[in-house]
Amino acid sequence: MGHVSTEAEIRKALEVVIDPELHRSIVELDMVRSIEIGANGVLDITVSLTTPGCPIKGHFQTAVAEAAGALEGVTHVNVYFDVLDDTQKAALQQKLGRGSLPEGALAQVTNVLCIGSGKGGVGKSTLTANLAAALAGEGKRVGVLDADVWGYSIPRMYGLGSTRPPVSAERKILPLDAHGVKVMSIGFFLEEDAAVVWRGPMLHKALTQFLQDVDWGALDFLLIDLPPGTGDVSMTLAQLLPQAKFVIVTTPQATAQKVARRSAEMAHKVSLEIGGVIENMSGFTTPSGERFAIFGEGGGKELADELDVPLLGKIPLTMPLREHADSGAPLVIEDAGDPASQAILQAARGLIAMGRPPVLPVLPLVQVAATGPTVPETPVERKPAGMSLPMA
Repeated sequence: MGHVSTEAEIRKALEVVIDPELHRSIVELDMVRSIEIGANGVLDITVSLTTPGCPIKGHFQTAVAEAAGALEGVTHVNVYFDVLDDTQKAALQQKLGRGSLPEGALAQVTNVLCIGSGKGGVGKSTLTANLAAALAGEGKRVGVLDADVWGYSIPRMYGLGSTRPPVSAERKILPLDAHGVKVMSIGFFLEEDAAVVWRGPMLHKALTQFLQDVDWGALDFLLIDLPPGTGDVSMTLAQLLPQAKFVIVTTPQATAQKVARRSAEMAHKVSLEIGGVIENMSGFTTPSGERFAIFGEGGGKELADELDVPLLGKIPLTMPLREHADSGAPLVIEDAGDPASQAILQAARGLIAMGRPPVLPVLPLVQVAATGPTVPETPVERKPAGMSLPMA
């Protein structure tokens, strides 16, 4: 192992880490609170955030670890977080010449999941609506953003039509509530089923407003229904929400799986983490029990294996799934016993598990007979190398 860099060298390396909201280096903003250099080449770096629920915390964790980890002699980087106190915030405001600091889009949202697909017609919106309802049924606070601007369908699937959302006294748009889910869509601001003919800049502006000017409040999950493909909307959301995870919907068909692979490539290029794959239209079973693999077999599993992510669920074709999407009532609420409902609930529980922080193993204390000084009964608690404990 080479020589471990000095604190000054580490701070110099961290100048490349830019706060995407303040557009300045975290070193220049004095957000690097402390740097501890371990004898074994492990760095403990603490970064101060402007708000406890900072949605770009994941961006900082990755960027700091990569920048510091590239230095000679560094074997591992642990990134920790605290929050600026009022005095520190005031000093930062004075440095920036502004009266307030941004709290970040979706500061009270714990998990942001972008539901995407490589091609249209795979049932992505139907799954998004039902997954959100299933998560709400599991006691989670859930919202859905219909970002499929050209093919918006979430309002119809929740029976909301073109209802116009209210605006709060703070001039924030209030999402509509349906089946325990907060819902926002461009469809609420248009005549029902009107076409949207927009270019990229207008899309970017609309999506930014849906994220920053909508009072989402505290949510456990925000599901974003993406348009198919790898165009402007996906890139805009990756820029605005670097902490989001990408969930890919595909059918078992080999062709659909290959196209969905392109969405995964897009997610990698814009540094969005891929959380898992859901296979939709996974076979049809007749009332007599005979099963037909209408769209083939195995595409979802093959894609999940290729990407090294979990296959969160295989959703069968059932007529009630389509019927309830058209009627405006999610199947998981209306018919929990339907095979598609059961599979969607299983996928929703997979999303919940995916959103939990990893459980760190507790190693038992091994008593060793000592020949020298007596080993104390209560061991000294040490910060283990290789562990990063982000602030709750």
